[in-house]
Amino acid sequence: MRRTVFNEDHEAFRETLRAFIEAEVVPVYDEWFAAGQAPREFYFKLGELGIFGINVPEEFGGAGLESHKFEAVLYEETARAGVQFGGSGVHVLLALPYIKMLATDEQKKRYLPKFVTGEEMWAIAMTEPGTGSDLAGMKSTAKLSEDGTHYVLNGAKTFITGGVHADRVIVCARTAAPTAEDRRHGISLFAVDTKSEGYSVGRKLDKLGLKTSDTAELAFVDVKVPVEDLLGEENKGFYYLGHNLASERWGIAFGAYAQAKAAVRFAKQYVQERTVFGKPVAHFQNTKFELAACQAEVDAAEAVADRATEALDAGELTPAEAASAKLFCTEVAHRVIDRCLQLHGGYGYMNEYPIARLYADNRVNRIYGGTSEIMKTIIAKDMGL
Repeated sequence: MRRTVFNEDHEAFRETLRAFIEAEVVPVYDEWFAAGQAPREFYFKLGELGIFGINVPEEFGGAGLESHKFEAVLYEETARAGVQFGGSGVHVLLALPYIKMLATDEQKKRYLPKFVTGEEMWAIAMTEPGTGSDLAGMKSTAKLSEDGTHYVLNGAKTFITGGVHADRVIVCARTAAPTAEDRRHGISLFAVDTKSEGYSVGRKLDKLGLKTSDTAELAFVDVKVPVEDLLGEENKGFYYLGHNLASERWGIAFGAYAQAKAAVRFAKQYVQERTVFGKPVAHFQNTKFELAACQAEVDAAEAVADRATEALDAGELTPAEAASAKLFCTEVAHRVIDRCLQLHGGYGYMNEYPIARLYADNRVNRIYGGTSEIMKTIIAKDMGL
């Protein structure tokens, strides 16, 4: 079936991106994998390539586009090569929408030019050691000083992607206590400078997958955050967080589909080259049936991912539709990647093979951005159940 989601501009971007990955990432990726993160200077290269500025207004150094299709191409091409761009994904997919939605003109002038070049890398800190999906239960606090010039931030966050290299972090903290009627009341968002006194990066967490993505624990002890770095209005942070969940879940859905597609590519190549009992593994009926079934699932996931992309670009992707796309694509990827690893036999369990890394990288897709169970709850509620 012919895809209609991409045009000539997207395909030209794909060619440029594929050449960049082959030249700048593939040769050194094993080093990144062993180090547990991409080097900080790599993000400057992404800035030069224009990755960070695609959806940033031209007046701040970006391309001024309002489309997620270039991000979709990036998901497909990194998955195809079996690589990740470190923790930079959160910089564009998660942080940028909040800056565009909430920042004042003065803040945009301060934040976005450095955002585009990679001079200032951003992350977002929501999850705390005792709160995952239940963000209303967060304990971090930000109290306004008596003179009204700054907030005093205290607390801790965990599982913060990009947390090691981040120069600014959008921190969610309580500026008021929850009310009896609304536990979600009282949360605010702050663009915190990581060089601030009292701000510290704890452990770089050792994850099962996404090894080149720096994920960290953060701590705040009496961190002074200027009032000029409050994003949006006080106490409305929970509403803001919910506003961008659809685009976040689209990104996870599309990324999962791209991983499943890549897994079939890796498995097909392997079974054509690997010989057992005197013939290529691809010649056995079981291999053909398994890969055919996987391809059918990938075709279905592609259709769902493309439809969600079009809806997102049109501003019409609903929370329930985003949840449905995430649930379907991540579950498909789970099944497909597992079956493709099985076709590799013992070699599929070795990290030197991209299918093994893909297997580990993929597992978190059914957890972050809202677990599969939360997605089912959202969908069921939309169905009136």
